[in-house]
Amino acid sequence: MPQVIKVKTGNKFEEHGSYSRVVAVDNMIFVSNTAGRNPATKLIPEDLTEQTNQVLDNLASALKSVDAGLGDVVSARVFVQFPEDVETVMTAYGHRMRGINPTLTMTCPPLGSTQYKVEIDVVAIRGVSQAEVKELHISL
Repeated sequence: MPQVIKVKTGNKFEEHGSYSRVVAVDNMIFVSNTAGRNPATKLIPEDLTEQTNQVLDNLASALKSVDAGLGDVVSARVFVQFPEDVETVMTAYGHRMRGINPTLTMTCPPLGSTQYKVEIDVVAIRGVSQAEVKELHISL
């Protein structure tokens, strides 16, 4: 029988939409789409780089709640509100995720509010950050 942990943050939308911020099934961890609201101040940075870093900080905190970290991320989906912001988001994301190199989907759908310039969801596997990695280079 797998061990399942569901993490809630108390956000009213989790109850309203009947979802968890994090679901861990054994070592596989799924983190819901996460915005850049600072949990202490409740503010969303206006600056796009700061907002992207806040999203990644929020994801790191969510992963920490189940004994994992950004280094354990194997797949990420980045949702950017405005196509002209992709380069800035990619730069900030790349700076934080360099060396981790998960799969990445970056797309530009409308988000829940224009305040949210970027949102990210991830899949992680606890312990991957400690694994030996073999990197292959192929032509597509």
